[in-house]
Amino acid sequence: MKQTLVEKIFSNKIGKAVYANGTVFSPIDLAMGTDATIPITIETFNEFGLENIVNPDKIVLVNDHFVPAKDIATAKFALMMKEFAKKQNIKNFFEIGRSGICHVLLPEKGFIKPYDIVVGVDSHTCTYGGLSAFSTGVGSTDMACVWATGKLWFRVPETTKIIFSGELPKGVYAKDLALYLIGQLGINGANYDMLEFDGELIKNLDISSRLTLCNMVIEMGAKAGIINADAVTQKYFREKNLKTEDIDFNSDNGARYKKIIEIDVSKIEPVIACPYSPGNIKTAKELVDLKIDQVVIGSCTNGRIEDFRVAHKYLKDNEVHHEVKLIVIPGSQEVLKQMEEESILIDFIKCGALISPPTCGPCMGGHMGVLANNEIGLFTTNRNFLGRNGDSSAQVYLCNPAIAAYSATKGSIQIPEF
Repeated sequence: MKQTLVEKIFSNKIGKAVYANGTVFSPIDLAMGTDATIPITIETFNEFGLENIVNPDKIVLVNDHFVPAKDIATAKFALMMKEFAKKQNIKNFFEIGRSGICHVLLPEKGFIKPYDIVVGVDSHTCTYGGLSAFSTGVGSTDMACVWATGKLWFRVPETTKIIFSGELPKGVYAKDLALYLIGQLGINGANYDMLEFDGELIKNLDISSRLTLCNMVIEMGAKAGIINADAVTQKYFREKNLKTEDIDFNSDNGARYKKIIEIDVSKIEPVIACPYSPGNIKTAKELVDLKIDQVVIGSCTNGRIEDFRVAHKYLKDNEVHHEVKLIVIPGSQEVLKQMEEESILIDFIKCGALISPPTCGPCMGGHMGVLANNEIGLFTTNRNFLGRNGDSSAQVYLCNPAIAAYSATKGSIQIPEF
């Protein structure tokens, strides 16, 4: 029987053919947690009466949500995770100074490989589909089970195939693709589906763009998203001097898909998600001249060096509008270093931006840029739910890094000339 890519990934892991809607108990290649979620997982693990993690080398713990700690409670979370890592001999523990936002850091450090099965106690773990892994978010109880057994149960998801044809117009980025797709499918339009991205456009997308696209599939309710490994993927791993398994998977011709959706990207223009949902999509031109109070450029969606290179085009030799706060959040220490080496960092400082340490920060209303009452934010993050980013009367609009940067210099939403 013909198989989709995700069916082949699970079949390879458990050693027998499995298909959509079948239940499997699969080995886990990598399990990730952060300071925001691991304390609960540790408590659950202890409640099980367990003492030792079975595969500490397959565990990665990242201090990223509250960095540096904003108060005593978050400082205790970070300490709890650090002490647990030491007790369990978890070598892949990333502390302040060598850390970053988990979904930027893990690909950067070479933890993600094609056709791995990766779980994380964070909903945007789906990001790693951009590197051809099956990756998904899980709860704290599930993660405790992974620690105890090295495995986890799954219902193999059905696959919806998204075929992108045509060329992206100037000024349209992967963030626009993701937001446009959410607007088309709706926030529940792909519940528990695997979204498999394909088409000529995908073959020309760099890895950073692929990670951005897969990062936001959860906003459609998807279990995961994936782009199959190709020449772009192999080039990425070669440049990092990382070896990958000699596996060549492709969905079979005649494999059963839940749906196949074809989209001509040449007709897409820059879009923005309006309050209070990533699915509340309008074209950017519909929102021109909307006054803004704060701009945030960063996050696990748009916190890689490629995103800051885009923003730099519109901030270099310019000034942040006097009524706007611009907060720039590099996705990792390595990204921060690259920004310094390419003179992006100094140009951002000169234009009036505040440079934050790598952190999730304002994306989830943690710190480093939480909004006050009635403030309007323009963020390159992935969610803008009511009250998520600060006061419940604040409003957040989601956009690509180019529009965010250019608008920061104008005091209102504006579209740069591309």
